[in-house]
Amino acid sequence: MTITLHSLQYSRAVRIAWLMEELSVPYKIVRYERTDAYQAPPGLRQIHPLGKAPVIVDGDLVLGESAAILRHVQRRHGDGRFVPEGDRDAWARHDEWLDYVEGTLMRPISAAFWARRNDSEIDAKSQGQLDLHMGHLNRHLGQRTYLMGDALTLADMQMLYALAMARYAGVLGDGAAAGYLDRLLVLPAVERAIAATGPIMPGG
Repeated sequence: MTITLHSLQYSRAVRIAWLMEELSVPYKIVRYERTDAYQAPPGLRQIHPLGKAPVIVDGDLVLGESAAILRHVQRRHGDGRFVPEGDRDAWARHDEWLDYVEGTLMRPISAAFWARRNDSEIDAKSQGQLDLHMGHLNRHLGQRTYLMGDALTLADMQMLYALAMARYAGVLGDGAAAGYLDRLLVLPAVERAIAATGPIMPGG
């Protein structure tokens, strides 16, 4: 059965397309353009009550939230791929990274994004959080190819959009996290996902 992926311009849908490209899951994309205010169009509310993307339609299931979608597609089609090979502690660490992206990291990155969009300064609290989190990521990724070591996982797919936004906002820097993002962007499945969903950020 083909999964329908509702994809908003410059949205997190690239995460879902990446996983489906890796797993060769049949999918089709319905694209939505952002408004002049950089918001989702009202039509998305006809698919999901929150009117946000990404959203998938998989049979009778309509599902939002990137992490939930990634977990669903992996459980149904992954056959053990893109999740930790190890004990329960490895699974717990993976889930921490997977949930960290939207639960913690995106808040200061979003503040930096809107500061750039509005040609304003980042507030001191957000800047302090950016320094904290970028330092954490640079130290962690300085010793690893991917978040969990040498193998790609769902956590990396979740992280892609956040670091692309950080680069657009000018807060990614040139440390290990930047090198990690560069490694992700040249993966064939990521290139195909971007071709399918469009640029991750304005300006490509």
